[in-house]
Amino acid sequence: MTINIRLEEEKDYRRVEEITREAFWNLYLPGAVEHLVAHNIRKYPDFIPELTFVIELDGEIIGSIMYTRAKVIDKEGVEHPVISFGPVSILPEYHRQGYGRMLIQHSIDEAKRLGFNAIIIGGYPYHYHPYGFVGTKKYDISMPDGNFYTGIMALPLTEGALDGISGSIHFSESMYPDESVLEEFDQTFPPKKKEVKASHLEFEKAVSEIDTNIYE
Repeated sequence: MTINIRLEEEKDYRRVEEITREAFWNLYLPGAVEHLVAHNIRKYPDFIPELTFVIELDGEIIGSIMYTRAKVIDKEGVEHPVISFGPVSILPEYHRQGYGRMLIQHSIDEAKRLGFNAIIIGGYPYHYHPYGFVGTKKYDISMPDGNFYTGIMALPLTEGALDGISGSIHFSESMYPDESVLEEFDQTFPPKKKEVKASHLEFEKAVSEIDTNIYE
């Protein structure tokens, strides 16, 4: 068994979208939107190709991670650049086997090597705390609505990278696709059944959970 992590190439685009669709189908909502995000993300100036990787198992792509630029806007309107990742996708048959962890850690190490200062993401805390991510409340960085959520987390890549920066996080517009084109785009893939699952309600609760932790 040979595992290889490399930069995404143009020839990988469609396969990455197919894998992303499989990975997220019926996970957070009936169907999925993440494959449309993956499709659109490369068209934005926020896209960071030098941090967008695929993971191969015996020469076949089984997952991917994509990065974009984001920014913290402070109370004076000054923009502080950070980066973010997502979608992170692993084919369902390879879940919980460590491939996602390898892919994420590889990208974090490369982001450090390339001199990026900090990563801010949205996701389930139990997924990302092991990498050192903590709630952005620790750094007084809220969402644009002014709230601190447990699912919005930060990882400084250099010592003190987020110290003294407070404000609101603004992710790339590529993270918010025009869902009016989703059905048409979805028709270019094999048909799949949309289902309502218990995980959808869990996800809705998770994304709205206010961070009440006290950080030192």
